[in-house]
Amino acid sequence: MLLFLTDLDCPGAEESLKLSPYLRYPFRWLALTKRSDDIKYIWKLPLFVDSDFVLAKQMVDHFSLTELYKPSTFGPMSSIARGYYNGSLIDTRENREIFRRRKDIMGHPLTISNVIQDSNTSQYHIIKENRLELHYDGTTKLSYVHVQIAFQMLNATPRHVFSHRWGYKKNGQWSGMINDINTGKADLGTNCVPAVERLSVVVFTDCIANFEVKFIFRQPPLSYVSNIFTLPFSKSVWIAIATSFAISTITIYIATKWEVRTFKTDHTQLDGSIFDAMLITMSALSQQGCSKEPKKLSGRIMSFVIFSALMAVYTAYSANIMVLLQAPSSAITTLEQLANSDIKLAAHDVDYNHFVLKAQKDPIRKAIYRKISPEKGKENFYNFNEGVELLRQGLFAFHAILELVYLRVEETFLENEKCDLMQLDFINSHDPFVPVYKHSPYLELLRVVFKRIRESGIQMANHRRFQVPKPRCTEKISTFSSVGIVHMKPVLLFITYGFLAAFLIMLAEIFVFRMKMFKRKELKYFSLRNRPSKENLTIKFPN
Repeated sequence: MLLFLTDLDCPGAEESLKLSPYLRYPFRWLALTKRSDDIKYIWKLPLFVDSDFVLAKQMVDHFSLTELYKPSTFGPMSSIARGYYNGSLIDTRENREIFRRRKDIMGHPLTISNVIQDSNTSQYHIIKENRLELHYDGTTKLSYVHVQIAFQMLNATPRHVFSHRWGYKKNGQWSGMINDINTGKADLGTNCVPAVERLSVVVFTDCIANFEVKFIFRQPPLSYVSNIFTLPFSKSVWIAIATSFAISTITIYIATKWEVRTFKTDHTQLDGSIFDAMLITMSALSQQGCSKEPKKLSGRIMSFVIFSALMAVYTAYSANIMVLLQAPSSAITTLEQLANSDIKLAAHDVDYNHFVLKAQKDPIRKAIYRKISPEKGKENFYNFNEGVELLRQGLFAFHAILELVYLRVEETFLENEKCDLMQLDFINSHDPFVPVYKHSPYLELLRVVFKRIRESGIQMANHRRFQVPKPRCTEKISTFSSVGIVHMKPVLLFITYGFLAAFLIMLAEIFVFRMKMFKRKELKYFSLRNRPSKENLTIKFPN
């Protein structure tokens, strides 16, 4: 700090004290005088609550030290005995902290700029502090409550104004709340995320209303990101099943081969081919019947063993499939995965999203913004209730203030729908802080009083009254969820491939059949052509 020393009894002293910018923090003043009467121009100086101005009057054997300041611009000058100097400095202040000595600003009006973006009805609920419609402008309502407590602690007269924008600089002009502070319409604003360009106008003091702005979405179903029909068993189990299938096929083939050679009864008997053996093994694997079956006891015992063994496998597989159909995945954990997924990306239709999302320079974040606001087509900006409802339906990511979304989630989501909620930070923002005018004389007082509100536990108590944390998952997979086409995609693809394979096999069979018929006709033709005619027949008699 820089200390200015001036003698008020010298000519020109009054002119030197007209340097009003230097009468405030961080500069300090020590004014000496021998006059016993009051110096009138001293009481007109702009010595605000952040000033450190000490008047030292010379007495007979010492200097009396008096601290001077004004609680407001047009308020009366206040004086506090600071001590005296008689060869050594004696400090008589009750409190050395400037906040404790000047925390009473004697009813001076302080104004807060409240940002209203969700609903115009919020301005009525904010003033009444009735905690209604907290999912509308919840951060503003919480900030207003804490600021009112701060004003009471400073003995300030509370005033308020409303703005519909946080404040961004465009064409050299500020808008919204920042403009209110810059033009003197307000002394401080609603808790907001710090931005570098705003530091030329405001100072961010302390956090009084925590909130996070992130993407929130429900993790897509497991069947949406992977083939759940291969997940019930591990790789070793699938190998064991394939081995058992092969052994069963070979065993039945040997048994039926021997059976056909021994005797043959009717058309329902296996014909002893490897294909019939494979058919009955596949029937056992899928727990289906077969029109052909072994007739001898050995073959029937083998069929019974195969059907019984594979029934346990079929039951376990079906049970696991039912669980996996309803299980969420953990496939999306980064912004890159979110950008490359088929999840619809959207944002809350408020002021900050239109500015913050567009300002990102990272390629991944640009790709996400292009999905939200494409060059052609409708932009994906939704009002709050509509966005949360689409979030509940799934495959939808919503960029908004998490605490407000969680409040709506508690009101509208089922318990099992809360278990797969995921959040991703898009803007990498810091904690929000209260913006105060950069040259405000009450900056330090507000900074200290906000810290006292937090340290006393008042801030935490209000957070619990106004905000809802992330819902807990208490009943995971407790209800039945319907199965759609997305879940059955692998099965439908398998059926489609089966139809294509069957069609190709049919064409191959028709082709082979036609080729056989063609060869038969050729052989018949050549046999008739090469047959000798009756005229050329000669009868040779033996000699």
